Amino acid sequence: MDLQTDIQYLKGVGEKRAVLLRKLGICTVDDLLHFYPRTYEDWTNIRTIEEAAIGETCCVRAVVDRKPIGVRIRKGMTVFKTDVTDGKSLMQITIFNNRFLAEKLETGEEYLFFGRVSGNLWKKEMVSPMAEKPQSAERIHPVYRLTEGLSGRTVERLVSAALEHCAAQCAETLPQSIRDTYCLCGIRDALYNIHFPPDADYADHARRRLIFEELLTLTLSMRSMRTRNRARTECAALNDCTAAFLNTLPFVPTGAQSRAVQAIAADMARNVPMNRLLQGDVGSGKTAVAAAAVYLAVHNGMQCAFMAPTEILAMQHFKTLSAFFEDSDIRIALLTGSAKASEKRKIYAALQSGEIHVLVGTHALITPEVVFHRLGLVITDEQHRFGVEQRAALGEKGDNPHLLVMSATPIPRTLALMIYGDLDVSVLDELPPGRKPVKTYAVTGEKRERVWNYVKKYLDKGMQGYIVCPLVEEGELPLAAAEEYAAQLREGPFHRYAVGLMHGRMKPRDKEEVMRNFADRNIQLLVSTTVIEVGVDVPNAAIMVIENAERFGLSQLHQLRGRIGRGQAESSCILISDAQNDEALRRLRIMTQTNDGFRIADEDLKMRGPGDFFGARQHGLPQMKIADMLEQTELVHEAGEAAEKLLREDPNLSAPEHRALCAAVEKLFAKIGSSGMN
Repeated sequence: MDLQTDIQYLKGVGEKRAVLLRKLGICTVDDLLHFYPRTYEDWTNIRTIEEAAIGETCCVRAVVDRKPIGVRIRKGMTVFKTDVTDGKSLMQITIFNNRFLAEKLETGEEYLFFGRVSGNLWKKEMVSPMAEKPQSAERIHPVYRLTEGLSGRTVERLVSAALEHCAAQCAETLPQSIRDTYCLCGIRDALYNIHFPPDADYADHARRRLIFEELLTLTLSMRSMRTRNRARTECAALNDCTAAFLNTLPFVPTGAQSRAVQAIAADMARNVPMNRLLQGDVGSGKTAVAAAAVYLAVHNGMQCAFMAPTEILAMQHFKTLSAFFEDSDIRIALLTGSAKASEKRKIYAALQSGEIHVLVGTHALITPEVVFHRLGLVITDEQHRFGVEQRAALGEKGDNPHLLVMSATPIPRTLALMIYGDLDVSVLDELPPGRKPVKTYAVTGEKRERVWNYVKKYLDKGMQGYIVCPLVEEGELPLAAAEEYAAQLREGPFHRYAVGLMHGRMKPRDKEEVMRNFADRNIQLLVSTTVIEVGVDVPNAAIMVIENAERFGLSQLHQLRGRIGRGQAESSCILISDAQNDEALRRLRIMTQTNDGFRIADEDLKMRGPGDFFGARQHGLPQMKIADMLEQTELVHEAGEAAEKLLREDPNLSAPEHRALCAAVEKLFAKIGSSGMN
């Protein structure tokens, strides 16, 4: 038997059990060895009945006082009860519908009972505990993710069998130098101790080693994408004219913007395609940097594709770029799914002839009818909202074009390097001069009338505002639905003002009309769902109210807030929430304390569960078995550091001590590649 043996043929499995194991992703013996416990039960910390606290889950050693007696309480339900004693106190054991466990308990025999203690001070009780003889059970037990028909004890026995037969075959992927530098145990010790640790320290050491290995392998696989599949490009931009463009701007670029433009110009001058992530907080000036890249591409004889996830954002970028190039000979067109067929045909023809230099649009850009004359630069905004295959489809419309990915989601740099491992990273961490921070307040619903009066002060000065609510239509009372809510505001406190409504279920054309009216100041107050979260830029908007603010994540609140404060007026954001739970209150407190998107992102990382912050699966990243990039940031950093050193010393991982690691990287690279990352 070896590591790649089908799980069906491991002793104790068989055909039926193999079906259940495959549901958990366990197809081979190797898969089972790397099916790690999600937590542990400590059966070594034994309590007396008197010590066991009510509400505590613990282990009690006791002797069965009498054989459990079964009482049928209804059809299909039998309850078994007995008393157990530790010589000083009695505890009642109640077992629901488990005849096997009830019959296993023999009078006068000693057992370890593991479960939650209930009852009262006079007589404690354990309901449906686990029970084992002390000789075999007094240890730390692994707790696995399960599926119906498969018990934890069964998985435990099968893992033990797999370790016995195949653990010795596991190749050591980490060279001794790395294990010594980062104090990591060997792979076999790690596998034994992650499943059956003698104590908590052994489990921690095993986890650390396995997490490090997983992160290192992922980092190396992602970094290898920078050099693989990077065929030569005929789109080298040898004439660096970016300084001329920056001189035309009506403002002085920040240092971060200038550095990003220099990096882009250097990338695009090479004969391999640029692959760069431009990451910046709300309002940091990403579009100006992207415009410099467009200017550079067009003045070197190339066309550009600029893809955004929504029609509203595509329209926004079209307007912004048109303003940047108003006095130039750069011709820009907008293509969205809702455009008329005749309009689309004109664009297709002008694009193919090279008459159009820049095409801005949504997913419509990747349709077969879109043919470029010479596509040299692809820009995608909020790339995590696209499937990776869509990004690839757009790139295939050119001859290995340069790629610039923009994201307004602040991510710590180390994490960004891992998630976007195939991209170089530029960070815009400075806000343009004169940009005033948005003052943010958190209030309860009882102050709503005062809030409305505050909003009116802005509207009376000629400013505009947003009211954001989480819902689109009725369904989750008592939260107001957007449509009904807008009507209430229009007829009630804001009857003297022009109130508009926009939500995600409106037709694209209707959304555009609402945004056009808002931008033209025909709408003073816009009631909206989070459809305005990204990209809508109305400099005259200076006040925002977010209803039920506890229903939004920190990063989302920050993105929403970024829609105001874009003009010269002092802006305010008011968060309304009646939530009392600690996490919601902490989120609201952070929002009132800082406008720094990177600090907010760090706090969001700490507060959210695994994978929830960034939705890493959207990027085609493989599912982590044990690592959590969002919580184990120190290990992410260490793995990144180790990867850099390895690649400096042995770029192809061809040294004998790196062969097993190279094989693991190749295996993961193939998996990522098949998911569309490359």
